[in-house]
This record gives sequence, C-alpha cells and structure tokens, in this order.
Amino acid sequence: MPEQTVLAVDLGAESGRVMAVRFDGQRLSLEEMHRFSNRPVMVRGTMHWDILRLWHEVQAGIDKARKAGPVASIGVDTWGVDFGLLDRNGNLLANPVHYRDRRTDGMVDWVFSRVPREEIFAQTGIQTMALNTLFQLTSLVKNNDPVLDCAAEFLFLPDLFYFWLTGVRAHEFCIASTSHMFNSGKREWAWDVMERVGIPTRLFKKDVHMPGQSLGAFDGIPVVLAPHHDTASAVVGAPARNERFAYLSSGTWSLLGMELDTPINTEAAARANVTNEGGFGGTIRFLKNIVGLWLIQECRRNWADAGQEYGYDQLCDMASQSAPFVSLIDPDDPLFITPGDMVGRVRQRCAETGQPAPETVGAMARCIFESLALKYRYVVRLLMRLSGREVETLHIIGGGSQNRLLCQMAADATGIPVVGGPVEATALGNAISQLIALGSLKNIGEGRALLHQSFPLEHYTPQNTAAWDAQEARFNRLVEQSEA
Repeated sequence: MPEQTVLAVDLGAESGRVMAVRFDGQRLSLEEMHRFSNRPVMVRGTMHWDILRLWHEVQAGIDKARKAGPVASIGVDTWGVDFGLLDRNGNLLANPVHYRDRRTDGMVDWVFSRVPREEIFAQTGIQTMALNTLFQLTSLVKNNDPVLDCAAEFLFLPDLFYFWLTGVRAHEFCIASTSHMFNSGKREWAWDVMERVGIPTRLFKKDVHMPGQSLGAFDGIPVVLAPHHDTASAVVGAPARNERFAYLSSGTWSLLGMELDTPINTEAAARANVTNEGGFGGTIRFLKNIVGLWLIQECRRNWADAGQEYGYDQLCDMASQSAPFVSLIDPDDPLFITPGDMVGRVRQRCAETGQPAPETVGAMARCIFESLALKYRYVVRLLMRLSGREVETLHIIGGGSQNRLLCQMAADATGIPVVGGPVEATALGNAISQLIALGSLKNIGEGRALLHQSFPLEHYTPQNTAAWDAQEARFNRLVEQSEA
C-alpha cells in the first residue's frame, strides 16, 4: 500500500507538538514537525492557558507538515478537565483557566453538601480531585460569574480545537468522561448532578461522539476524532500483547490503570477514590491519577531560579548515587498540588513526618523517585484488588519511560516486569485511531502489534524486591496521613 501520513496534534500541560506519523503497510514512523512550550499566564491573580498562542502553534505545525508532503488526516488530543465557553456566535468568551488555579478551593465540600459524594461516584465513577471540571464550573456558579449568563455553549479544550479546525461543535466521549459530570455506564451526561449544583445544562449538547469518526475538514484535510484526552490516546499507544496488563502514562501526571469493558462503580472503588474514564472503542480506563514528574519539574524550576540547571539524566545519576530510602513522601499530598517552592515543601513534609529533610539535589531526586515507585506499587495492588484481575506486565509509556532509573524502581517496587516505551505513545495512539478510521488498520490490536515492529522498547526485570517490600508499611502510613 502507498505510504500514508496522519498528523497527531498532542497538547500536553508542559509542551505541545505536531507529529507526522507515517504508515507504509509494515511499520509506523514518527517525525516531529513542530514543538512548542505551553506555559500558563497569570492575569489579576488567575492562572490561564495561553490558548490563542497554542492555536497559532497548532496551525504552524500543520503548515510545516503540509509542505513536507500529503496529509491523510488530522487528530487532536489534550490534557483533561479544562474548557472554554462560547457565546451564541461561537466566539470564545474568556481565556480558559488552568486546572491548577485556586478558584476551586473549597468547592469539593460545597458540591458534596448538595449532592453526596457517593451518589456522584455511583453515576460518574470519577476520582474526586478539586481540579475536575465539575468543581471548576461550580466555582463559577457559586461566585455568580457573569460569564455563565453570556455563555451559549461549553467545549472541552480539544473540542474547542476541533471547532476551530472544522467549524463543528461536538463533545467527545473520552474527554467528557474526565469531567466528573458524565455517566460512563449510560454514556450520557449526569444531567441530574449538574442541575442540582446549578450548572446550566443548556451549555451541553445531548450527543456525545465516540472517537474514530470523521468530523469535517481543515483546508481540505479530513479531521478525525482521535481520543481527545491525551491519556486515552496514550493507552491506545501502549504495546500490550494481552489483556493482563497495566499502563502507566508517565509525564507531568502519572496515570496508572487497566483497560476494562465496564466501569467499576462499587462502594469499595468509591472509598479508594479511583476513576473510570472512557477509552477508544468504548472501553473504560480504570485508573488512579498520581502526581507524577510534576514534583521533579517544579524542583528543577526552583533550582534554575537559584542559578542551578540540572538535566533529567544528571538528576537520575545524582539520585542513583544517593542513599536509598532515607526520606519518603506521598506524591499526592495536597501540599504538592500547586506551583511554588517544591524543594522547600518536600523538605517541610519530611521534617513534619520525622524524616531527614533532603539537603542535596541527589537526595531530593532520590526521595521523589522512590516515593513515586512506591505509589505505583500501592496503586497497582489497589487496582488488582478492586478489579479481581492480575497484572503480568506494566507498560510505562510517554516521556517518563525515558527515565531508566524510575522504570527500574517501578519494576522493583511492584514486583512486575516493566516494558518502557514508546516515548511518544500519545501521538502514536492518536495516529493509530486515525488509521483505523481511515481503514488502513483493522483494529487496536493490529495497531499495538505494529508498535512492537516499529519502535525499540526497554525491558526491566524486578530486582531486590525484598528491600522495597520492607518499605510498604512505612509508605502506607505516609499515604494515610496525607489523606486524613
């Protein structure tokens, strides 16, 4: 068959990229056409996304790709939960607000005082996090924000980019499922929940589209609905060989989960604060959100502000030379959610829990990496218990798969063999979903088999598991303290 090129527009919380993915009938190949930073902008105390600059960069990437050769289709994915509001003429009313903004402070309790947590989980199956769309929108309701009076339509950020590409306004299943306002079992909005907290339901279209459909065209190029949520696209790009696998999409966030046919909305799942999000083909991503490389990213920024620049490889080398298990933290401690002095906060929490405060760069990096690996252990055991499914392989995908130290720690801590890669799993999953829609691939299984043929993968065998077993009780106490 002649070579086909599809464009995967992948917008992450730290950077964006436009990737050309080529399929020659035997293998996939990648070419980065355009990469750009994604930095929030503070305006009058509110943290916004610089959405118009991102749109400019997306168009620039598409233009570069078109000059390089024919393009069969375009697909877009972004991070979850954030959104834009449009007026009746389709104009964006305000800059979308960043999920780390403080406007959701106190909103979880405000919402649950109106609709019980258990009732919302029974409908949505979503992990309670203050950054979720439900709490962002109810902050507008509670504060009588006039933007709601002017708004005619709600679009998640990938929906917004698709609208700007095609002129078609549509909601997509995977991104809708992240919102805490969508019933993944019934595949419809949780209308009752929205009404009871005062969210105007007129802003939402009844129909929610599944990924893999053609939505329209941009300058003559077909635009295909890829899984809109970047993790949903990344899971398509996990090179799994059977169903007994777990995935860890490792980047700013670590999203650790399983691919299931139906959501698990049990009381035990609600107590464990796990989440059921939509996936390609109507599957369910049964997972838990874990604060990921955000911790080391913020520490790097702190060190850079002090005039000390450290690359990731350098930090891994320094961490590997530091003493093991001196200090541990729960990566999901609320203290670490917002930007700021992350180095100081980690030291603060270690001191408060009776541990030595990491004083060197290597000790700090070691503390963070070991704590992440132990959180992976904690979560994968939790998911196996709730689902009744054993995990034979852990696929670490995304940028974090390049961190060999952390991948080996994950294998050691969990006792499960780890396969690292592909690095660009999100773009590849985005592209595979497009190739299925175009008829070039039969199904997701064929796409995942192609990944093994097309890209090198790293394999990590568990080692010295007894040393990690010995840290379990200590780490679990830290988790209990942070969740109290």
